Amino acid sequence: MLQVRDISTYYGQICALDTVNLRVRPGEIVALIGANGAGKTTLLNTISGILPARHGEIIFEGKTLTRLGAETVVQFGVSHIPERRQVFGTLSVLDNLLLGAYHRRDKLVRDDIAEVFELFPILNKRQNQQAGTLSGGEQQMLAIARGMMSRPKLLMLDEPSVGLAPLIVREIMRIVADLRTRGTTILLVEQNAKAALGVADRGYVLENGRIVLEGTAQELMADEGVQKAYLGKGERLQLSRCRADTNLVCLENDGINSCVVCPHKDSK
Repeated sequence: MLQVRDISTYYGQICALDTVNLRVRPGEIVALIGANGAGKTTLLNTISGILPARHGEIIFEGKTLTRLGAETVVQFGVSHIPERRQVFGTLSVLDNLLLGAYHRRDKLVRDDIAEVFELFPILNKRQNQQAGTLSGGEQQMLAIARGMMSRPKLLMLDEPSVGLAPLIVREIMRIVADLRTRGTTILLVEQNAKAALGVADRGYVLENGRIVLEGTAQELMADEGVQKAYLGKGERLQLSRCRADTNLVCLENDGINSCVVCPHKDSK
């Protein structure tokens, strides 16, 4: 469905994404995990047309998205739920949902609002309330619901758990899994690796703008480097060791054996 091929994105002269490759198949939940500043949000912004890629190609269902604007990308079936919700605080819940369907010209918008209210009953109760007065968890639900109003084929979620209590995080992840059963493919960006990998089929680890590891969710959960770096098991270490130049000189660290860009990773 989605193929990201050798994407590099810059802020001025600063390289934020360095030759990133990623794929999402129909019906999957794919997790992208990494620390703050790793480039996760930059990757979503590049896919959705908010930021231009300097190099590489983004393919969605056979169509090239690389140089399209954000509005066109949404019309192709990609919906981006930004970090920290970014709901329209002075507008009602219902108006936020209607804005999510701003580009649609079909007569099923009201039917979809009813379906959204079935999925998020609390929003039905709050539909005439200003979005800015909702709790953090309710605003996150509204942001997801607003994204679903565009009828996306691919839903990209950026840090949906940020700032939320653990109980609410579990509810958000349950909703993410439920959306997949309803036919929506999901790219889930999360710093909370345990929560993301708990619902994902596959995952990627992004560090310093580069993909350093990929695999099934189970493989990543079991990986020693991921456990130390992101799951709080042992001393926190950085997975990506090859940083010097194209010669890929490794740092001396026997505690991690999972750097995918290291040509010597299988020899240890």
